[in-house]
Amino acid sequence: MRFSLFVHMERWDDQVSHRQLFEDLVDLVHVAEDGGFCTVWIGEHHAMEYTVSPSPMPLLAYLAAETKTIRLGAGTLIAPFWNPIRAAGESALLDVISGGRLELGVARGAYQFEFDRLAGGMPAAAGGQHLREILPAMRALWQGDYAHDGEIWQFPTSTSVPKPVQAEIPIWVAARSPESHEFAVENGFNIMVTPLMKDDAEVADLTGKTEAAMAKFPGARKPEILCLRHTYVHAPEDPDAWRAGAAAINRYYRTFDAWAGNKTTPVNGFLEPSPEEKFADRPEFELDSLHRSAMIGTPDEVIERIKHYQELGVDEFAYWIDNGMTHAQKKESLELFVKHVVPAFRNAGQAAAQPSDGPVGSTVTA
Repeated sequence: MRFSLFVHMERWDDQVSHRQLFEDLVDLVHVAEDGGFCTVWIGEHHAMEYTVSPSPMPLLAYLAAETKTIRLGAGTLIAPFWNPIRAAGESALLDVISGGRLELGVARGAYQFEFDRLAGGMPAAAGGQHLREILPAMRALWQGDYAHDGEIWQFPTSTSVPKPVQAEIPIWVAARSPESHEFAVENGFNIMVTPLMKDDAEVADLTGKTEAAMAKFPGARKPEILCLRHTYVHAPEDPDAWRAGAAAINRYYRTFDAWAGNKTTPVNGFLEPSPEEKFADRPEFELDSLHRSAMIGTPDEVIERIKHYQELGVDEFAYWIDNGMTHAQKKESLELFVKHVVPAFRNAGQAAAQPSDGPVGSTVTA
């Protein structure tokens, strides 16, 4: 089992500056790298303060100079918002800057709010076609001269300048539907899944879709599977400490609901969370339910659940640290994870004496 960090700058009001949030993000990445995490992932979102990341590329380029070993993951580029030539060139440049540490994640996109502003109002659900067209085009551009005549993009002979340092950049596809799993398996891409607010049965369902795709393409390479979960670790001395994490993640998902609903115009990039009464008949929003679904608990409780994910076929657990808590709270939780959870899997890997078959640069294996 490898561990990675999904992290963004979160701004819930105007009391904290963007500069301070940037410095806090860098601080968390240093904790993750020092703790043996394999990758830091930063996504792409636009015009929303609660996920500040108009492009992962400049942040990751800065982190390339700030770090030495941790890999740098675009998690994820939103395919409809990119031209293949630009996406290939910027990704390759980041690989050059970092000395070959790029991990590239690509998704179809989710928020209609963003599509209304960056894609002429096209339905967000239609982004899958862009995903399926852009990735083969990028891979061809990295290899050399290539002309493209697709349904979405057309361009004459071009190439990626620069070329990546890595002979093959690890590519990750954000997958939920069986079709997305099949596309990833058929093309040799890795798979990123997130059960969001659903319990661990959803993790089993998602890894099962990968197994079904493997059965459909028996000669294909087995993809690496990354599972992304909101995570909050607390000391066992305070048995009720989980409530703070669950309450923060509840607010996070109510805010997610407000943005996804796309019914209210934000003010200067801020949007209030949907009111709690809206979810009176939605048990997944209850704190007890979030305690069971999000990765919330003492180190021993978290270790037990991640071992279950390992049994389900998950290769990389991504610690999703965005939750609206203070920087101090996030850092304390991450440090507990590094101190207690990571060694449990590192030691198991050493005892098994098995080499990792994960992506180049992975450092925590079992």
